[in-house]
Amino acid sequence: MRHAVVLGSGITGLLTAWYLRQEGLEVTVLDQAQAPALGASHGNGAQLSYSYVAPLAGPGVLGQAVTWLFNPASPLRWRPRADWRQWRWLMQFAAACNARQSQLTTERLLRLAFYSRDLMHAFLETPQGAGLSFSYRRNGKLVVYSDASALEGARRQVALQAPLGCEQQVLDAQACMDAEPALAHPDCGMGRRMVGGVLTPSEEVGDCHAFCVGLQQLLQQAGVTFHYGFRVEGWRRRPGAGAHAVFGPQGEVEGDAFVIACGAQSAPLGAQIGLDLPVYPLKGYSLTLPESSAMPSLNITDLAKKTVYAPLTGRGLRVAGLVDIVGQNSRLDPARVALLRREVQAAAAPWLPASPDAPCEPWAGLRPATPKGTPVLGATPVANVFVNVGQGALGWTLAHGSARVVADVMLGRKPGLALDGLQYRR
Repeated sequence: MRHAVVLGSGITGLLTAWYLRQEGLEVTVLDQAQAPALGASHGNGAQLSYSYVAPLAGPGVLGQAVTWLFNPASPLRWRPRADWRQWRWLMQFAAACNARQSQLTTERLLRLAFYSRDLMHAFLETPQGAGLSFSYRRNGKLVVYSDASALEGARRQVALQAPLGCEQQVLDAQACMDAEPALAHPDCGMGRRMVGGVLTPSEEVGDCHAFCVGLQQLLQQAGVTFHYGFRVEGWRRRPGAGAHAVFGPQGEVEGDAFVIACGAQSAPLGAQIGLDLPVYPLKGYSLTLPESSAMPSLNITDLAKKTVYAPLTGRGLRVAGLVDIVGQNSRLDPARVALLRREVQAAAAPWLPASPDAPCEPWAGLRPATPKGTPVLGATPVANVFVNVGQGALGWTLAHGSARVVADVMLGRKPGLALDGLQYRR
């Protein structure tokens, strides 16, 4: 294998290209967008939550989801479609909403997350990584609970995760305010309803899009070729020999191996060569607000409202939330943006700019999710086609580990962690 073609220039695709290029392969990256990281990597929640990876599919979620579906102000919205892929994904998701599967998925994701964290740290210690500017800090994370029974459930989860390497503390409300004084402001709605929280001091924050822009520059300097505005319409195959090229209106690109790493577009692209990837898009939203002296220093998750807050030094406060199950629709819905703004105003008014005319950058993107919450990594039934897909809302967190695993599989090496539950058709 000499030449690898990576389909997708988000965080997973770029890091896959990085690890392959570091091993001496010629690498070409294709993307239908006009620049890197314009999909789910562009405006995501920015939190690097290595210890907080419990899947969306969990015990009790189905009952809560039914309640949400009849509430126009809920964090979840579903538009039924005449699409068998949506219905199959939902049925598989429902089947995964049990304690046993949730715990198994959490263990697998923690293993991958910690591996990814180690690789991120190693990368940032290299001359290339140390030169990237993406508002990175090891600032810690506080998950805020507004319900006592939910906090007790969190206490049990902390106990389960401790033997797996998680260092977390369950705090009462006052201790939460001591850890994050921004919650103590009398006008902070989240702080007023808070009964306690879970603090993970080792968690981190960083602007994924800024990281991707810097990484693309490093890749170009290393000799990686990029073709933007390249829309893949199909594959060229040799009988019994896998794929030898992808094609589109812009022409044809040949390669010895191909990596599908194009987020929510991965399933339809894989289907063109006979792959059945269990990935479906879940649309999420974010707001990037101007930086203020009152914003928190910790990453904050408001569990009751399913909203995350990430303080990006020099860039602002990133707020992300909501889940729309609406298919391949990445349109920015003004009603959902307005809902997120109202939730933020009610929960965290003191952290926001004083002027109502202050700039606010809304964003919507499609998270490539699998029903169980685990990504699909490595080899496929097509001999020279590999996948790095399905990280959902954890793409930024799992990116380094996922990319290193895929590169190792492509090179015929034993990956740095067990792949049970993380492979194609697991």
